[in-house]
Amino acid sequence: MYGVCGCCGALRPRYKRLVDNIFPEDPEDGLVKTNMEKLTFYALSAPEKLDRIGAYLSERLIRDVGRHRYGYVCIAMEALDQLLMACHCQSINLFVESFLKMVAKLLESEKPNLQILGTNSFVKFANIEEDTPSYHRSYDFFVSRFSEMCHSSHEDLEIKTKIRMSGIKGLQGVVRKTVNDELQANIWDPQHMDKIVPSLLFNLQHVEEAESASKAGSLGTLALAFCQPSIPLKVCIPEGKAAMVLGSLGRSPSPLQAPEKEKENPAELAERCLRELLGRAAFGNIKNAIKPVLIHLDNHSLWEPKVFAIRCFKIIMYSIQPQHSHLVIQQLLSHLDANSRSAATVRAGIVEVLSEAAVIAATGSVGPTVLEMFNTLLRQLRLSIDYALTGSYDGAISLGTKIIKEHEERMFQEAVIKTIGSFASTLPTYQRSEVILFIMSKVPLPSLHHPMETGRTGENRNRLTQIMLLKSLLQVSTGFQSNNMMSALPSNFLDRLLSTALMEDAEIRLFVLEILISFIDRHGNRHKFSTISTLSDISVLKLKVDKCSRQDTIFMKKHSQQLYRHIYLSCKEETNIRKHYEALYGLLALISIELANEEVVVDLIRLVLAVQDVAQVNEENLPVYNRCALYALGAAYLNLISQLTTVPAFCQHIHEVIETRKKEAPYMLPEDVFVERPRLTHNLDGVVIELLFRQSKISEVLGGSGYNADRLCVPYIPQLTDEDRLSKRKSIGETISLQVEVESRNSPEKEERVPAEEITYETLKKAIVDSVAVEEQERERRRQVVEKFQKAPFEEIAAHCGARASLLQSKLNQIFEITIRPPPSPSGTITAAYGQPQNHSIPVYEMKFPDLCVY
Repeated sequence: MYGVCGCCGALRPRYKRLVDNIFPEDPEDGLVKTNMEKLTFYALSAPEKLDRIGAYLSERLIRDVGRHRYGYVCIAMEALDQLLMACHCQSINLFVESFLKMVAKLLESEKPNLQILGTNSFVKFANIEEDTPSYHRSYDFFVSRFSEMCHSSHEDLEIKTKIRMSGIKGLQGVVRKTVNDELQANIWDPQHMDKIVPSLLFNLQHVEEAESASKAGSLGTLALAFCQPSIPLKVCIPEGKAAMVLGSLGRSPSPLQAPEKEKENPAELAERCLRELLGRAAFGNIKNAIKPVLIHLDNHSLWEPKVFAIRCFKIIMYSIQPQHSHLVIQQLLSHLDANSRSAATVRAGIVEVLSEAAVIAATGSVGPTVLEMFNTLLRQLRLSIDYALTGSYDGAISLGTKIIKEHEERMFQEAVIKTIGSFASTLPTYQRSEVILFIMSKVPLPSLHHPMETGRTGENRNRLTQIMLLKSLLQVSTGFQSNNMMSALPSNFLDRLLSTALMEDAEIRLFVLEILISFIDRHGNRHKFSTISTLSDISVLKLKVDKCSRQDTIFMKKHSQQLYRHIYLSCKEETNIRKHYEALYGLLALISIELANEEVVVDLIRLVLAVQDVAQVNEENLPVYNRCALYALGAAYLNLISQLTTVPAFCQHIHEVIETRKKEAPYMLPEDVFVERPRLTHNLDGVVIELLFRQSKISEVLGGSGYNADRLCVPYIPQLTDEDRLSKRKSIGETISLQVEVESRNSPEKEERVPAEEITYETLKKAIVDSVAVEEQERERRRQVVEKFQKAPFEEIAAHCGARASLLQSKLNQIFEITIRPPPSPSGTITAAYGQPQNHSIPVYEMKFPDLCVY
């Protein structure tokens, strides 16, 4: 029956006749518009026939493709597009199935023009908002096919570029069609993301190749290219007509279809598509979108040049929603941990990408990943140190590659430190303070509770770890601004930091000084003290000086002696070089500018005069350069502080000594010491008093200007603490020194206390004034006790402790005799030997009680 109807056109169904009528006899004439309008009206009037219309159009298209009648193929696709744009009824789903079947047929073709034609039709369909949902539609084939087109390797560069761009547009269409429809297939599944994202990155990666492609020609030229030589030319579509037909297919309101004047290359289109994809990603989909990026960079070894990797993650960070930034950071951190045994160049690339991404993320929301990021970076830093020491990633020593590995690991360590600093610079003050405390807690320090590794390898590891962590801390502290020094340098942090200032390693001590300078410098005066000199007028420095705040005054009252002690002890180190003295001068100068009041000025002057005494007495047997450097350091600082205090007599005394030195001893001034070739003397013994800054003279001139002259007269003596000893020294006497100090306070060898004085106003005033002198005397006494146990022979210490032990036992016996003496007897006393009365104990039952006591 159907065969008979096929022979007689009048007996065929109406929808088939309407479909047949839109095809002209000559494909050069294009779509018959009047008949197309009739077909559209019929489809709108009888929507139940829409699926049959689509099936019949699909049947004709498949037949024309098989017969290479590409003109009719273009007409069929144009008709499908117009029907798809016009009909939005509930039966559209069945029509869409036929439409997608035809698009898939075109994409399966080996002809580039058919692939491009099918892609353009799919892009139009992707921009149609359907009124009814589809529960069973699948786009797996289109994702796979479009991804394959993105990797086209056609011999013709122009055709290859067009195919790749069509593939990218197709992927963008799939994303737009499915990303916001919960009833559609989940495009965020790993099976889809593993195809979409690498395809886009592949085209981003070939920017130069894409830019070298020639401009796209008309689709009519491609249509003519498909005409077989055996087919007459009149069967093929002429160039003008084909351009008209295929140009109508290119007209679409979709932004995927760029105007002809905007000639994009695959790289630009891929970047636009990737940005749109990431911009639509929800919170739970970020991981699936980022993981293929990391895998692609690994597979193609793109971490080492790191230019492309940084570009990719900049696109990602600027495309996703700001509140999702920390998810990307977490993915990078996890990837860094997963590649902890990869080459140092690969890890360095990941770290630098992480640095760029973290800076961008900090402008949005990093969330709880701040400390996690620093913890991961510090852990990688420790692993890198181990790799550099062992020469391999598995702990085995490989002499053949150790030098190369050390160089690469050093580059990686610098990249980690740079990343820590760049990310910390974007954090707010409160978060940066937490990071500073966190890093300081990771620095290995010698203490009773945290023993350090022993052995040569352990010492090297400890030293390298300390240096790298202090470098990181210096990066974080650079540019740190805090109005309150109590919060910027809390006690637990300052104690750990200053304990490292007394280590034997000169490089570590220098880092500590620079870190302190970074914290204290809040007005940008640091660079003005980079060189040590004795300027006659410091106004040329243009210093920014503010009045010391109340919080800073409290900070100095609490921690000033601690700071002075470590500065004093740092000056006495034999391994100091020019950089150390420059840092010490900068630290003294910044304390005088940022944190100084009258009391602090007095203490700093006493400290510098004590440093001058160290150079003069030379109990530490310092080299000539160190002694000259201490003299020069004192001259430079006193010259600065005298001009800051603006006391004429003080300035005159300092100026006179400096002028005398210029004439008689220029080797005691910074201009001759802190140069590339220091001009020193061979003998510093017997320095005349005219070359020294005299404490009595300074006390006299400053006392007349309102400063505390009594305090100035007292020489500065540093106080040694247990932390100072543990950080540097290793003798047994120092281990028990804390106990010695406690015992020495109750030693019977001390003088007996005098009777308490009557408490009056004058007594209290005197106690307040003399408290500093008494405290320093107590410190001196403690120092002498410690030195006694450090330097005295063992026999002398044992005899001293034995005598004290016997004395203590005799005192205890006296106490026991007094407190445990038996009660007196009612019967009286008896006389013992030597005529001394002795109480005799009588049992209670034998005692005779008075009658009044009997009831």
